[in-house]
Amino acid sequence: MINRPIGWALGAALCLGAATVPAQQPAAARAAAVQQVDQAFIRANAAKTPDWPTIGVDYAETRYSRLSQIDTGNVNKLGLAWSYNLESTRGVEATPVVVNGVMYVTASWSVVHAIDARTGQKLWTYEPKVDRTMGSKGCCDVVNRGVALWKGKVYVGAFDGRLIALDAVTGKVVWEKNTIEGQKGAYTSTGAPRVFKGKVIIGNGGAEYGVRGYITAYDTETGKQIWRWYSVPGDPSKPFEDESMRRAAKTWDPSGKWWQAGGGGTMWDSMVFDPQLNLMYVGTGNGSPWSHRARSPKGGDNLYLASIVALDPDTGHYKWHYQETPGDNWDYTSTQPMILADLTIAGKPRKVILHAPKNGFFFVIDRVTGRFISAKNFVDVNWATGYDKNGRPIGIASARDVDKPNDAIPGPNGAHNWHPMSFNPKTGLVYLPAQHIPIELKDDKNWRFNQSAPGQLQSGTGWNTAKVIPAEPPTSKPMGRLVAWDPVAQKEAWRVEHVAPWNGGTLTTAGNLVFQGTADGRMVAYNATNGEKLWESPVGTGVVAAPSTYTVDGQQYVAVAVGWGGVGGLADRATERNSPGTVYAFAVGATAKMPAFVEYRMGKLVQGVPYDPAKAQLGAGLYLANCLACHGVPGVSRGGAIPNLGYMDAAIIRDLSKFIFKGPATDRGMPDFTGKLTNDEVEAIKAFIQGTADSIRPKK
Repeated sequence: MINRPIGWALGAALCLGAATVPAQQPAAARAAAVQQVDQAFIRANAAKTPDWPTIGVDYAETRYSRLSQIDTGNVNKLGLAWSYNLESTRGVEATPVVVNGVMYVTASWSVVHAIDARTGQKLWTYEPKVDRTMGSKGCCDVVNRGVALWKGKVYVGAFDGRLIALDAVTGKVVWEKNTIEGQKGAYTSTGAPRVFKGKVIIGNGGAEYGVRGYITAYDTETGKQIWRWYSVPGDPSKPFEDESMRRAAKTWDPSGKWWQAGGGGTMWDSMVFDPQLNLMYVGTGNGSPWSHRARSPKGGDNLYLASIVALDPDTGHYKWHYQETPGDNWDYTSTQPMILADLTIAGKPRKVILHAPKNGFFFVIDRVTGRFISAKNFVDVNWATGYDKNGRPIGIASARDVDKPNDAIPGPNGAHNWHPMSFNPKTGLVYLPAQHIPIELKDDKNWRFNQSAPGQLQSGTGWNTAKVIPAEPPTSKPMGRLVAWDPVAQKEAWRVEHVAPWNGGTLTTAGNLVFQGTADGRMVAYNATNGEKLWESPVGTGVVAAPSTYTVDGQQYVAVAVGWGGVGGLADRATERNSPGTVYAFAVGATAKMPAFVEYRMGKLVQGVPYDPAKAQLGAGLYLANCLACHGVPGVSRGGAIPNLGYMDAAIIRDLSKFIFKGPATDRGMPDFTGKLTNDEVEAIKAFIQGTADSIRPKK
């Protein structure tokens, strides 16, 4: 934790006390307490954490609560205090933020809900009315990771790229800003904004579609743009925005014309802030396209892809960077959540960043200078053997043999994705959702920007990866686990194996507890010291979001927003339940009744659709280019937030063109393939779907 001067802490505590509204006041009056949320409030709250005023509870984003009313001795007495229906059917990734008994949380399609955190009663909702056809412009579900609070306003990044300021009491729009106006490519906004020093800051996603990453700060009161920093250089024939872009351009090969595909580096999630150093830190994304050879044929590190970058929050000026995956070739983003901590390493106090990005290594970085301290793999990896003393990966040559199929471990979904981790200063451990989701890929030498081709992963929906999926299936096995990691010793302390990957983020508390939701539909509490399971509750469907905890009227609650989805949950699942998005709040001794759970409806393996077997091979390539990421392998994947086509009614597959050309699902985010596929190509896709179903059907 960041040290705080005693005089400052006293003054900030007075500010915190001024925000307290008596519990008997109407909920709207309690919501007015958000007017007091500013930098002093957030720092003062971190001392005892009665509220959860920002997405990671504090500026360091430790997700560590100092509340201990719920502990290892009574956690088994947790019961449901209330539940709230988010009325959503896609992924829910937001951590609930809570101030003075009012909760703010988002559901899919960026819908904001204000809830009485004591009773679960709705105060207001805000629907940003995102055009549902925009769903096909995002790689990874129509998700949103939450809101920011500041001086009476709630800030949300809408999926279509708008940053919106709402009145915390009424939910009415105060201002909105189009953060992607004038940019080329399919940008989206799914991350939670952060507010540092009166500036609301947000990045965007879209690297799969061919965009240039940037992050922007806006005035909290007016929405006026204050600064913008790009993560990769633009067209070198034009002036560079600043010196950091000039330096970065030297690490790219211009013969690849990377700027045509944007370069990538989108900053779609993690940001943290150190008020004492006056530095903010942001994680940058993968290359666009994924293939290193395609975007930079002669090599190069390709700054500032897959990096942690320190910026001046007042000006957006670059301060330093550390690149975790030079020359990224595997979609190894560094956008995963970061934690700031003060640790004693080799007998010396160090201000550090703790980070576990997609590439499978746990990093400890000096947050003052950006210097590498240590890195150790927290899962099995097959692309590097480790890092040298200068912080450069020791690569495995075969991992870059791009002309052969490569079952990269970890795969593009990462050893750790966006799911938040937490750090408990009492145990000294980080609690990390680790995973592996296998996929076989190789470079496509014939790739052209924005050109759809059979076999190129999702190229028919706008992806630009320069990768193809070969016929060979991956040899690695899927894995999901909760890992307790010692960042000083750089080793695992304990682990819990899960039945599947894509489990939820974590929360840890002074009660010596770790909370995590699971892909198979449970909310679980573990002993933070040894990983012993102490309590669990069913929650109706798979969990991907992280919980938060807070107090109201002296009662501690643990809350989690549940809703299966995200890129790892679109096509598959680990539970037979498919309940709508729901917030669950638990408290010791509570006895509320669980809402009715909804069972997943999956039909029988499709049968009887006439097809020409000679077209099945072409259909396989077309399916990989247009359908795989959302629908999975027909009959093999089980369907998740989106149904598997191998289990659809035969009449739907028989008349498939009616559903993919201006079909009824376009208003739920499905692409319209009019003008992108021909009738003959649809027939080939049908042949692949029915042929695959027939090939895996049990023989009588």
